[in-house]
Amino acid sequence: MKPAETSQIAVIGLGSMGLGVASTLLRAGRTVSGYDPVPEACAKFEEAGGRLATDPAAASRDASVVVIVVVTAAQTEAVLFGTDSHEGAVATMRRGGVVLSSATMAPDDVRRLAERCEAAGVDYLDAPMSGGMARAASGELTVMASGSPAAFALADPILAIMATTVYRLGDKPGIGASFKMVNQLLAGVHIAAACEAITFAKRLGLDINKVFEVITASAGNSWMFENRVPHVLKGDYSPASAVDIFVKDLGIVANMGLAAKFPTPVAASALQLFLMTSAAGMGRDDDASVARLFAQMTGLDLPGGAKAK
Repeated sequence: MKPAETSQIAVIGLGSMGLGVASTLLRAGRTVSGYDPVPEACAKFEEAGGRLATDPAAASRDASVVVIVVVTAAQTEAVLFGTDSHEGAVATMRRGGVVLSSATMAPDDVRRLAERCEAAGVDYLDAPMSGGMARAASGELTVMASGSPAAFALADPILAIMATTVYRLGDKPGIGASFKMVNQLLAGVHIAAACEAITFAKRLGLDINKVFEVITASAGNSWMFENRVPHVLKGDYSPASAVDIFVKDLGIVANMGLAAKFPTPVAASALQLFLMTSAAGMGRDDDASVARLFAQMTGLDLPGGAKAK
């Protein structure tokens, strides 16, 4: 298929990342249809100029590229193959088209979904993303992709718009997912460590705004410290990435380690912190809420209060 034939695109999942991807494609002059079950997300998509559909199958009708930006393997499967109430994207998209699947999931799930797509005459690119909401909206994502040469040929023009860095990691779906899980191990550990550090500083009686200034200019800094600690300083835990995302992702890491007989003790500790934060009622709040968990356990008063939203 020629790149010119990839002008009709569907984006399924219009949350913080998906909306950014869709908006970037629209700004590039692409025709984009989309679907999300959340009305607020749909309204923002329409405001950006997208064509809203009633379900994944309607959004994907005759599309040559379907970008799936949901959270779990189960959600991806429902988008692709439908449920009791609606058809899936594979039933209506163009034969010989390509699915760009970006949910963070276990490699075994990726391989299973890819086999089903390929049996139906659709290519599957394992394409997890990294970069967060802001980079999705600016077309500056990093994509860890694996799949057949045919899948890459179809997806390359779209990836060039969505991302500044695309790693071609192999010709088999599942490799990209494995790379993403290494990233998620580090991301989850770094968020948990950042939250522990900033609340430890508060316990020491330090000015945590000054701590942020000093650490971001020092060797102890991390991308996650620099990105997440401002949420704590503002007392704003509106979810850019929710606590339950890392309950899921670090759970996958734990299961992969178990299957490989490889210990992941630091990731396991971080998983327990996210799990405790979720159990305390903050699962849908920003993942920097781990700092609120520390504050609640130790009686600290963070900006906005330990229960800030």
